[in-house]
Amino acid sequence: MPHDEGHTHIDPSSGDRRVAIAIWANGLLTVVQIVGGLFAGSLALIADAIHNFSDMASLVIAFGARKISRRPADGQMTFGYQRIEIVAALINYTTLIVIGLYLIYEGGMRMIDPPEVLGWWVVILGGVALIVDTLTAMLTYSMQKGSVNIRALFLHNLSDALSSVAVIVGGTLILLYDIRWIDPAITIGIAIYILYLAFTEIGGTIRLLMLASPPEIEIEEMIRCVAGVQGVEDMHRVHFWQIDEERVCVDAHIVVAREHWDRMEAVKRDIKRMLAKEFGIHHSTLEFEHPDHAHHDAAVIGAGGGQNA
Repeated sequence: MPHDEGHTHIDPSSGDRRVAIAIWANGLLTVVQIVGGLFAGSLALIADAIHNFSDMASLVIAFGARKISRRPADGQMTFGYQRIEIVAALINYTTLIVIGLYLIYEGGMRMIDPPEVLGWWVVILGGVALIVDTLTAMLTYSMQKGSVNIRALFLHNLSDALSSVAVIVGGTLILLYDIRWIDPAITIGIAIYILYLAFTEIGGTIRLLMLASPPEIEIEEMIRCVAGVQGVEDMHRVHFWQIDEERVCVDAHIVVAREHWDRMEAVKRDIKRMLAKEFGIHHSTLEFEHPDHAHHDAAVIGAGGGQNA
């Protein structure tokens, strides 16, 4: 299936301002929640603050990436600078996993001996967090239609809003029934959700760093379609990978049938048109081989095997 190229774009400077506002809002909220959580003795507030801090870090990464990705390719970075965001995302998700595991440990310790928690502080600060999370989601909603990264941030902010609702419910139960264990229990719940998000999203980041083929495109189907182009006799040494979330690349050796050798340029044009139309692949590097000088026994995928005739 081809990639969707119909993205909705907004003015870059306007988008930068929205992300900057979201960064400051989440940063202030994180400080307020941590101070309030320490004062109220609420680990759930601190857990929610850490979750908000992780989202602020993601926003900073996205903001920096938006700036850096506009730099043109040069001699050192011939593909451009977009992949720096992938490296930063891996660091961010790894940190999230460490934080989630620590919160589960700390929550378990507090379940054994629940401390006194100031319920009103938990409810009030949870309400403030809910307002900020909703504001951030509104700021990034229109932008997420044109950016995989901003879409992930938008979903994070929605999850933050749910976490804030959980904190408010926990504070209310503490006020009404003095159920102290509910605070560490909610902490563990938030930590599990953080781990779920991190483990769910880190896989795609690792795939990008490992130059894996896009999961939504079947490489066998792509090879079959190329082989069906008139004039193609064989295809081997195929490399298929993603530069970033949107750009897909392929390079391969194409054996052109002897009777079509004089129309090699037309064969190349037909292959590139097919790749773009059927699979959304607009960057392909093709090396053409004459049947009399083709690589024999070369691996279809990868660079293994094969000798010149």
